[in-house]
Amino acid sequence: MKRLSTFIILFLFAISCFADISIRQTFLKWELGYAKTASELPSKWIPALVPGAVQLDIAKAEKYEPYYYAEHWKDYSWMEDQFYTYRTSFPKPELNSGERLVFVSKGIDYQFQIFLNGKEILSQEGMFTPVSLDLTDQLKPENELKILVFPAPKIYATPIDRSQASHSVKPAVSYGWDWHPRLIPLGIWDETYLEKRPASFIEDFHVNYTLNQDLSKAEIKLELSGQNLNGLPFIWTLKDENGNEVLKSEGKTELSFANPQLWWTHDQGKSYRYTSTIQLLDASGKIIQTSESKIGFRRIRLVMNQGAWENFNGFPQTRSVPPAQLEINGRKIFCKGTNWVNPEIFPGIISRERYNDLLSLAKEANFNILRVWGGGIVNKESFFELCDEKGILVWQEFPLACNNYSDDAHYLSILKQESTSIINRVKKHPSLAFWCGGNELFNAWSGMTDQSLALRLLNSQCLELDPKTPFIPTSPLMGMGHGNYVFRDLETKEEVFSNMARAHFTTYTEFGMPSPASVEVLKTIIPKEELWPPKPGASWESHHAYKAWVGNTWLCQDIIEDYFGVSTSLEELVANGQLMQCEGYKCIYEEARRQKPYCSMATNWCYQEPWPTAANNSLISYPTILKPAYYAVKNACRPILASAKFSKFKWTEGETFFADLWMLSDLPTDIPGGKVKIKLVAGTSELALLSWDYNPMKANVNQAGPTSRCKLPAWSTDRFKVVLEVEGHPEYNSEYTFAYQPHSVERKRTTPAMNQ
Repeated sequence: MKRLSTFIILFLFAISCFADISIRQTFLKWELGYAKTASELPSKWIPALVPGAVQLDIAKAEKYEPYYYAEHWKDYSWMEDQFYTYRTSFPKPELNSGERLVFVSKGIDYQFQIFLNGKEILSQEGMFTPVSLDLTDQLKPENELKILVFPAPKIYATPIDRSQASHSVKPAVSYGWDWHPRLIPLGIWDETYLEKRPASFIEDFHVNYTLNQDLSKAEIKLELSGQNLNGLPFIWTLKDENGNEVLKSEGKTELSFANPQLWWTHDQGKSYRYTSTIQLLDASGKIIQTSESKIGFRRIRLVMNQGAWENFNGFPQTRSVPPAQLEINGRKIFCKGTNWVNPEIFPGIISRERYNDLLSLAKEANFNILRVWGGGIVNKESFFELCDEKGILVWQEFPLACNNYSDDAHYLSILKQESTSIINRVKKHPSLAFWCGGNELFNAWSGMTDQSLALRLLNSQCLELDPKTPFIPTSPLMGMGHGNYVFRDLETKEEVFSNMARAHFTTYTEFGMPSPASVEVLKTIIPKEELWPPKPGASWESHHAYKAWVGNTWLCQDIIEDYFGVSTSLEELVANGQLMQCEGYKCIYEEARRQKPYCSMATNWCYQEPWPTAANNSLISYPTILKPAYYAVKNACRPILASAKFSKFKWTEGETFFADLWMLSDLPTDIPGGKVKIKLVAGTSELALLSWDYNPMKANVNQAGPTSRCKLPAWSTDRFKVVLEVEGHPEYNSEYTFAYQPHSVERKRTTPAMNQ
C-alpha cells in the first residue's frame, strides 16, 4: 500500500475546525456498487447517501427490513465482507488564475483507494485521517472519481468477536458488544466534497497558549500551515463575545494577552469563548482567505486526590494510585457525568442536530463531563463545538478497547497516523479535559501493560502534539472503579447499597443499573407474538435482554421479581425494573459525592445507546427517549441537595428503618445553613421522623447530619417513600422509593409512578 506523505497526514484539520468564507464547495452525487473481490466490477449501481454507510444504501435500494426490528440485523451480516465502489462524475470547472480544485473527505471508513479517471491517486488505511487531494493538474473535460472501500478489517476469520479488530484502528464496538449488535459500518462517514481554493491557502491554524501561574496572562504562539505561505502576510484578530477586538497581530506569531476571560464548565462559571479570525493576504495586501473559529482559555490538570498519598503503608512501594482529581483554572471540581457511546450504529448519519439534542439533555442532567469510551468513534467536529459551547468537559479515549493491541510495525504506523489526526483536530477545543489510551486495557481480557508499544506511542504522541493536556494510559487505573453493573450482585447477592457503602475509589468511571426499555419502545422492536412473557432467544436476546453480559442481563427479571413478586404484565415488569434502576443510580451518584474529596468523579455506564435495546444500563433509549432514570440521575447530580444514605432496598414491617442525612454541595460558592425534615410516605399515610438544622456550608464541601430511625408500621403496600424537605428551598428536596413487606396485613401490589 502506498504510504501517505506528511502533507496528506497532517492536512485539512482547519476545514473541520473553522469556517472559511473564501472557499467554494461542491457536493457530489454518488452511486454505489459492490463485489466479492477488489478486481471484480460491480454488477449494478444504486444511489448512495454521502455521508452515510454502505449498509444503509443497500437496505434502502433492496428494501431490507429495518435492522433495529426483531432480528433483521442478521440479514445485514454479509455486507461486512464485500468490496464497495463509490463513483461520481463531474465536468472540469472554471478556475480563476491560481485556483486549485481539491477533493476533500473528512472521513472514509476504513481502508480504501481513490481513483481519478482510472488512475489511483491515494491508498489509505484509517477513518480518522482526512483526505485532501489536489486534482487540478489531472483534470479532463469530463472526470470520473471512484473510491474503492475494502471489507471490514479482521486479523482472523474466527472467532467472530471484537478481537478481530485487535490489529486495526477501527472502533471495536461494531464487532459486537453487550449493547451493540454485530454491524460493522463501512463507507464515507463524514462530509465529502470538491473545493475551489486559492493557490496560497491556510490548511491548519492553531492558537497555542500558556497561562501564567495566577491565570492573569496568556502567552500566545500562532501556528499556521498550508500551501504556498512563504513570505505572505497575515492578520490575526481576537474578539470578545460582544464583537470587540481585544488583540491583533499583523504577521507576529508570538504575543501576550492580559486578563483573558476564562472558560469554565457550565456549573462552575461561564463557558467563555473568543472569536479568532485569521486573514491571509497576497503580496499586494489583498485578502485571499478569511477563517474564523472559537477558542477558550483554560488550564486543566490531573492532580492527586486528597488523601491518596496516605494509602502508603511503608516505603518503598512501586506506585500509589495515579492522580484522578480534575483541576480547572486552579479549582478542584467534582466531575458528574456519564459514558458517551455512539448515538448511531452508523456514524455517517450522526448530525449536528442529533448531537445537540443529546448534549442539551446532558447539560440539563447537571453533567459536567462525558467519558467518550474507547470502543467507539472519535466524534465529528460538531460534537466538540457543542461541548465547548455548553461547558461540558470531554474525556477522550483513543479507539482501543478490551483487546491486546498489536506491537506490529504496520499497526503502530496506522495508529500514529490516526492519532496525529485525532490530536491535531481535537486539541483546539477548551472542552478537552484529558486523553486516555483506551478502555480496559490493563485487564486479563486485554493483557496490555504500560510497556505495550501502542500505549507508549499514544503517550509520546500526546506529549509531542498536545503537551499541556493530561494523558492516562487506560481506564480503569489503580484506584478507579469499574462496576458494579447490576442492582444486586449475581453471585454474592449483595445490593448496590452495601456495595457502595464499603467502596473506596478515586473515581467511579463506570457503573451501571439495568432496566427494561419502556413498553412503547419494546413494541417497536419486539414482534407482538414474542412480547409477553419475555424469554431468552429471538428478539429479546438479540436486543440484549438475555445473555448480553452475564446470565439474565440486562433484563434481570429474576432480580426484579424477587423484590416485587412475579410480574402479571409487561407494564408491571417494566415499571418495577425502571424503579430499581432509578434508586440504584441515585445510590451510586450520591454515595460517590459523599466520598468527596478522596473521590472526584462519577460517570455511569452509560448515557445513550446506538439502537433500541430491550434492556440496558442506559439513561436514554434510542434515539432520545428518556427513561425515568434520567430524571433520577438529574436530581442526584444537582449542585446542592438533601441526601440520605440507606443500607438496603427492601424493608419489612416491624424492622428498625434508618437513614443517614447529608447535605451535598458542588457549588463554587458558600451557602447559608437551613433545616431538613425527613418523613416516610406509604400511600396516604405519612410518618414524620426528625428535623436537622444544618450549618452554613463552604464551597464544594458536603455536610454530614444525624441518623434518622423508626420502627416501620404495618402498611398495606409493597413500597414506601422517604421524603427529604428543605425549608424554604424546595429545589433541594429529595425523594426515594423502597420495597416493603408487611406481615399483619395484605400486601397490595402497585405500579409505581416514576418521579420526574
